[in-house]
Order: sequence, then C-alpha cells, then structure tokens
Amino acid sequence: MASTSSSTLTISSSSSLVDTKAPRHSLGASPQCVTLPTLPPPPVQSQKRPWKSTAYCRKIARNVMAMATGEAPAEVATTELPLPDVVKTVQEAWDKVEDKYAVSSLGVAAVVALWGSTGLISAIDRLPLIPGALELVGIGYTGWFAYKNLVFKPDREVLIQKIKETYKDIIGSSS
Repeated sequence: MASTSSSTLTISSSSSLVDTKAPRHSLGASPQCVTLPTLPPPPVQSQKRPWKSTAYCRKIARNVMAMATGEAPAEVATTELPLPDVVKTVQEAWDKVEDKYAVSSLGVAAVVALWGSTGLISAIDRLPLIPGALELVGIGYTGWFAYKNLVFKPDREVLIQKIKETYKDIIGSSS
C-alpha cells in the first residue's frame, strides 16, 4: 500500500516557522527553525519637516480669510512674476487671431502629420537596403548642392539673395 506524505508547517508562539519534514543536522530531537524578519517602524511625517506643514497651513488660513473678507491675498499681489517676452509675444499673437478654432485644428493636424510621418520613416528604415540607398542619395544631393551654390562666389551671392527674399516674403520685413 502506498503511503502519501504531506509536509506540515506550523507556526510556534515565538514567531518561528517550523518545518517538520526538514532534515535535522545536529540534534535529532530539535526541529529546524526559520525566524521571520520584523517590519521597520512606520515613518513619522511630522518629525521630518514640521515647520513646512505649519507654514503651509498658515498660508491657507490667510488665503481663506482674505477671500472671506473680499480682499486679495497679500502673497498673491506681491509675488506675481513678470512673464518672459516669448510668452507675451505668443499671447499677443493668439489675441490677434480671429479664427482660433481653425488655428487649433491646424495645430492638431500638424501634430498628427508629424506622428504619421515618424511612423512612415521608421517603417522605411526597417526595410533592408533602403536606408543605405537613401543615405547615398542624400550624400550625392549635398555634394551637388554645394558644387552648384557654394563653390563659386557669384552662385553664393545669388543663393544669399534668394534666402533674403524668401525670409522677407515669410516675415514681411527684413531686419
């Protein structure tokens, strides 16, 4: 008759795990004990930076009192920082736009087109031989452009004039 054996684990009162089927090394009568690690004490938040939470609570109390009386909080009025010139320029340009919905739609369409073109380029990059061929085409075109527009002085002057005219058409004035 076959006997089935099961391993029994018991927990004694001293928080030790006792395995009754574990082999005994030195003493034949003592079971092998494994102690469980103790948990570290929970961190106390108020001991780390009590002054910071107190100052924050005072700030909130001042703001609530100022809002209840209808006055502006003193901190908000004195700590207002000036905006950078770039932000001011963007705000002025946005205020001049009449059809904000169309501009927002174009912005979203530009982001979607950029995302799609990134996917297309990564798909082409994974094809064998295509990245190397495109790199050779790029090197060849760069060499042709440099020879045609940058080697001789009259060609350079024509290129600089063309760049200035394009800049003037886009911006509206050459500065």
